[in-house]
Amino acid sequence: MQIVVAGGHGQIAMLLHPLLTARGHRIRAILRNPDHADDVRQAGAEPVLCDMEAKDDISYAVGTADAIVFAAGAGPGSGAPRKLTMDRDGAIKLIDAAQHNGIRRYVMVSAMHAEEPRGDEVFQTYLRAKADADEALRRSTLDYTIVRPGRLTNDPPTGRVLLAPQLSRAEIPRADVAAVLACVLETPSTIGHQFDVTSGEQAIEEAVATIG
Repeated sequence: MQIVVAGGHGQIAMLLHPLLTARGHRIRAILRNPDHADDVRQAGAEPVLCDMEAKDDISYAVGTADAIVFAAGAGPGSGAPRKLTMDRDGAIKLIDAAQHNGIRRYVMVSAMHAEEPRGDEVFQTYLRAKADADEALRRSTLDYTIVRPGRLTNDPPTGRVLLAPQLSRAEIPRADVAAVLACVLETPSTIGHQFDVTSGEQAIEEAVATIG
């Protein structure tokens, strides 16, 4: 498959690229900073420069593909306004680009319990942005899967997860989230589903196969 990854230099994306290339897929990674292009190439993806916050129409950057992954985000330390312009509006622009370019498959990296306000004002805005983006995707005509991981860590991957429509909040390594995304992209039965995922006891491919 040709897969476009938005947020192409993000921590999850940089773990995802080599997994997808190992499976024989071709990846285009959308990123804003040209200084990150070499990192993305070394991870196995083709960099495409596009400031998703500055552009109203990003379909030129998305191009043609078999699937899209939204793994972008304003990131830690950013204020509430960027949570809206990136985590919400960036995801919605990518939905519009997919529809414009005739790309059916869209996999969203969201946040667990996004509809439940908690934390400080910035974190509440982040959750609202994620919830709004997820709702926009569910309302679209796209073949979506929404993956809602728990609190992300940089621990080594375990290859094992707990996966269900709704779970209690817990942690998961970013590397395991990347492995879940790679598996979801190859599992058509996950289309039309949203699920939480944390560290657990079930092998990732077995857990993803239960969706649908």
